[in-house]
Parts: sequence; structure tokens; C-alpha cells
Amino acid sequence: MSLKNAKILAIDDDPDVLVAVKMLLRPEVKEIVTEKNPERIQSLLAQTQFDLILLDMNYKSSLNTGNEGIFWLRKIREINKSVAVIMITAYGDIDLAVRSVKEGATDFVLKPWRNEKLLVTIEEALEKSALENPVSNKNKKSVAPTIINSLLGKSEAMQDIFYKIEKIAPTDANILILGENGTGKGEVAKLIHQKSLRAGKPFVHADLGSLTESLFESELFGHKKGAFTDAREDRAGRFESANKGTLFLDEIGNISLPQQAKLLTVLQNREVTRLGTNTPVSIDIRLISATNAPIKEMSAQNQYRKDLIYRLNTIEITLPPLRSRGDDVVLLAEYFTKTYAQQYHKNLHEIDEKAKDKLRKYAFPGNIRELQHAIERAVIMSDEQVLTARDLDLSSSIENPIAVSSEPNTLRIDEMEKSTILKAIERHDGNITKAARELGLTRTALYRRLGKYDI
Repeated sequence: MSLKNAKILAIDDDPDVLVAVKMLLRPEVKEIVTEKNPERIQSLLAQTQFDLILLDMNYKSSLNTGNEGIFWLRKIREINKSVAVIMITAYGDIDLAVRSVKEGATDFVLKPWRNEKLLVTIEEALEKSALENPVSNKNKKSVAPTIINSLLGKSEAMQDIFYKIEKIAPTDANILILGENGTGKGEVAKLIHQKSLRAGKPFVHADLGSLTESLFESELFGHKKGAFTDAREDRAGRFESANKGTLFLDEIGNISLPQQAKLLTVLQNREVTRLGTNTPVSIDIRLISATNAPIKEMSAQNQYRKDLIYRLNTIEITLPPLRSRGDDVVLLAEYFTKTYAQQYHKNLHEIDEKAKDKLRKYAFPGNIRELQHAIERAVIMSDEQVLTARDLDLSSSIENPIAVSSEPNTLRIDEMEKSTILKAIERHDGNITKAARELGLTRTALYRRLGKYDI
């Protein structure tokens, strides 16, 4: 459900709020109806099929408990269980917000709101409402595309991912995101944070694959001035920086056993000790981790701690590769085409059918990241209003140019990956760091592949 096609009902006893809502939404939505008296909810819902309701929490200035809003929320749910409801309150009581969500509200906003934030909240609520029907009834033949932030997909695999995100985001459960390089693990982590009750707090990203042994503790746990040669001032680590918010540990599969032990201790004790001190600092974080490494298989070979895996994956999300998502590749390509056409001031409007067919037949071993780069390159080089198959130079990708096949082709894929790695290393005269950067890998991940192929 797009914002432009939405019918919205706003209920608030403050006429100034209703005027502000009407002025904001009138140019953005199909229809906006405002009402001061919640007693008219039943008749309004009988007259019009609204897509979303903005519902005030309080209607009696002497009470301000939010109970009136909860009462009317229940009434709405009795009449229409599928309509999205966003609660409006001037009181930042998180318990009240949690209660309203448990009672069936889609989201809540605080007065006074920022217009941009309110529009985003409404869009996300509409998307969630549209998302629930395809997931609960997978036998439907037609599924509308779903866009959540920069994620896009109508495939069944992605509908399941979106459904899981909606379920787990409001909790504080630790989440482990698995998937190949370029499948969007970082975007999913950000989305979970944005939909969580910690959304207003920090989202801190740490790429563990880029941290050396010597930097690991300093970057994650912080240090005191003079703790080591270059420690010129006290510095909080990523854990402290993410306090009350979300910490996203990317490339979690690339850390050594000693690093795993240190990380496990912090997660168990919920406190960190900066280098150079003996004073622990309590932390309150929501942990999201991601990796493309097979850490369960690694644990079976004693390369990864099982007890750490248990800490990381209270809930696990496995992102599908782009090649298994059907026509999502076309949806994403159209999205990137519009984005880059605007960025580079190109008069590009669409992708022709031959180009779409070419995209469908290519396996995109680099997944969404590779597709994005391919479309950006095509938009830059194109002088036409339509992107054609000729514009899509997929063979220039640094990824393995695998063609989609219905038969397993593991041996050829391995050979091509090995060949690609050797060429990259040769181009950079044996410089592993530069070769890894060109291949889109961390140095650790490249070393792992070198070991795999006995290079």
C-alpha cells in the first residue's frame, strides 16, 4: 500500500493537531478525514474503508493515562482487525507504548512530532499492513511488491523475512543474520533497529573483519589514556557507544578463538572493562550479528565456540541469495535505475524486456551489491531513455560470472572463484589487502579462500 493511495482517519480532541495533520497529509494521501469525537469511530468505519487510523491516547485533560486510547483501540480492533493504527501521545512513557502495541497498535508517535518522522511512520505502518496478508495466505497468486526502506521484494522468501523482522524487531532478543556477501545483511540490521523500541537510541556498526588482534579490544571495549602507545585520550568502545541502543557486529565469523572468548565474557556479564583500567562499565545493548561464514560447521571443527553461537543467535535470519528470489532482481534493478538516473541527471524511465531477461538469466554471485554496481554503471554509460541489454555489461563484474542453471555446477563455480582470486592477486603483485578490496572481501575472508583452494 503506497502513501498516495491511502485513506487515513485522524482522531484527536485537539483541533490544532487535526489541522496540522490535515495540512501535512492532504497533498500526500488519497483521502484524509479528521474527527474530534472518538464516539463517532464506529459510524466512520462503517462508511469508509480506511487503510490507517491515527488515534490519540488521551481525550480527558484531567486523566492523561492513555486508557481512553487503549479503549478505542480495542473498539477499532473489534470492527476491523486489519486496519493499521498509530497511537499519538504527548507522554513518552515506554510502558504505555508497549501496552498499546501489545493491544494491537501498529506503532506510536510522540507529540510534538517531526513531519518527516510522522510520514515515515505512516508509510511503514501501511507497508506492514500490506505485508501481513501475503504472508498469512501464501497461496495467493498475486503479491504486491513490498518496499521497506531500501529493501525490496515480492518473492515468498523475502515476504517471510519481512514477516520475521516485524515479529522480532520490538523484542530485545539477540539476532544472527546469515547470508552470502551482498544479500543485504547490514540493511536488515538497520531495519530491525528502526522498528525496535530502541529506534531513538544509537545504532553502532562494527566491522570485525577489519579489526586486527591489537585493535579488537580497544575498538570494542574502549581504552584509558596511556593504556598503549597511541592511546592519547580516554575513549569509549563500540559497546559503550551503543548503550541503550543497538550494536551491529558484522563479519562475526571472522574473529579468532581468543577474540571469541573475550566477546563471550562481555555478553555474559553485560559489562565491559576499558583497556588500562580495572573498572567494569555496565552496558545495555541489543546485539545484532552477521556473517557469511558457516559458523555452525566451524564449531563442529572447533574453530568457533558453541557457547558464543548460543549467545548470538537467540533468533536467526538467513537471507536468500538474489538468484533464488525470482523476479525480485527486476524490481531491484528498476529501483536502482530510478535512483541513479536521478543522481546522475539521466532521462532514463525504464528497462526493456531483453535487459530484464538478461538480468533474470544471470546468477549475481555478488547478489544485491553486484546488481547495484551493474545498474549504476549501465545508467552512467547509457544515452537513451530506456536501459537495454547492451547497456548491462555483467561480464565486467569482479564477481564470478555464473549463468543461472537448473543443474548443480559446484565444480565450475569453485574453479572460476579460484581463477578470479589468482588474477586479483596477480594484478596487485601479491598484495593481499588490495586484492581483497577489489574482490569485495575482508583480508580474513580472502585468506580463508586461499586455504580452501590450497593457494
